[in-house]
Amino acid sequence: MAGAGPCAGVARFTPRNPAWEKKSREIFERQSFMRMIGARIAVLSPGVCDLELPYRDDLCQQNVFLHGGVITSIADTSCGIASSTLLSPEAGILSVEFKYNMMAPASGERFVARGRVIRPGRTLTIAESAVFAVKDGVESEIGRMLATMMFLEGKSTMQGAAA
Repeated sequence: MAGAGPCAGVARFTPRNPAWEKKSREIFERQSFMRMIGARIAVLSPGVCDLELPYRDDLCQQNVFLHGGVITSIADTSCGIASSTLLSPEAGILSVEFKYNMMAPASGERFVARGRVIRPGRTLTIAESAVFAVKDGVESEIGRMLATMMFLEGKSTMQGAAA
């Protein structure tokens, strides 16, 4: 299956887990940082995850743009959750590499990170996220991420402190 970029048509993938949606939403809900910044899943389908984040003054850098770390985090998470929809029932997921290109300042009323799987694999999956600022109903692309996600077979139980 050939993948497609976030701005083109979306490739169709078949999940390996019949409960893919429940598992992906659980993975997202366990991310306390996403809760803290106010991100939410807007779209979720096999190989696809769009996250939305409203503008907040307390998430800005010195020039009143949303901080690059926050924008990069929603891009990374949109790639990870898009990839998680293709996990086997007993697998976990972890980001192992990403590159983010900033194309414009993060200025807007809300932000959308559109994560898409480009190429799923047995262990490594390649995904990308296009990030948009929305102002007065108009979307402007402000950045793009290319990411590699690792499927951790037999590690479906999350580690660390419980939420």
